[in-house]
Amino acid sequence: MNAQTVVTVLCGLAIVVGVAGTVIPVLPGSFLIGLSLLAWAIWGGEGTTGWVVFTIGMVFVLAGMAASAVLAGRKLRQHRIPNRSVAAGIVLGIAGMFVIPVVGLFVGFAAGLLLSEIHRTRDFRTALTTSWAALKATGLGILAEFGLACLAASTWVIGVWVAAASG
Repeated sequence: MNAQTVVTVLCGLAIVVGVAGTVIPVLPGSFLIGLSLLAWAIWGGEGTTGWVVFTIGMVFVLAGMAASAVLAGRKLRQHRIPNRSVAAGIVLGIAGMFVIPVVGLFVGFAAGLLLSEIHRTRDFRTALTTSWAALKATGLGILAEFGLACLAASTWVIGVWVAAASG
């Protein structure tokens, strides 16, 4: 097995982890995909093909990161949900990961967000409404970033095929 094949396999594995990381926040996400595309362009791609794949893939990666931030941020501001509530959700989400396997991250995030909103608003119904809006906004942002990460990964797969066919 030559070095180019090893780099291609390692980049592919890192891209898979990166795509999963857009949904599972404890894994590196879009950033890892971008680094993998760059590494493949430098050491694994076939010259121009590698750089074209890197450029197109990075457009998808950056668009996904921006879409996630804009979609979630806009909704959170619209419902006047402070960053403190989201931070509480993240902290409880990380703790939940260790307490409840598989779904603990999501359960913990929702619980932390709700508890913080109850503390902030002093009204359960209002807290439930704002927490639900925050969960939907966060989910929409994650979905957008995941979809664009999949497009970046698909671009890389097509690039690998093109490089294999031309090499």
